[in-house]
Amino acid sequence: MVTREDIEAFLDRLNTEGASHEEVEPGLWVVKPGGSLDFDVVVTHNPPVVLLRVKVMPIPSDTNEAAALNKRLLELNASDLLHGAYGLDGDAIVLTEALELAHLDFEEFLASFESMTLSLTTHLRELAAFREAR
Repeated sequence: MVTREDIEAFLDRLNTEGASHEEVEPGLWVVKPGGSLDFDVVVTHNPPVVLLRVKVMPIPSDTNEAAALNKRLLELNASDLLHGAYGLDGDAIVLTEALELAHLDFEEFLASFESMTLSLTTHLRELAAFREAR
């Protein structure tokens, strides 16, 4: 099973891809993907899984906008996201992904990280209209 130290090593390898990270408490890291990406990925080692999570935006206060956004996020879950999913956490939209630690390797971790960041980068263009409607 992949340990906390293994996840730290995975994150160190991400640094060579342009990302940076900081461990804010044991087993909890904040990763900055780098480049023009202006969001943080929170990585949590929580056996038997490692969780990747991004706070995307607040839920719009207008109920019609919130309903339209929720519908679109469900469509994106079904069509664009391989492992992760959009969800709600309190009054925020989040993108999460869980990976089993039992057989995780760096390539799978990297693929999931890149899938999340690429999907979110693509989706943020569309979701910006909902963010501006707040």
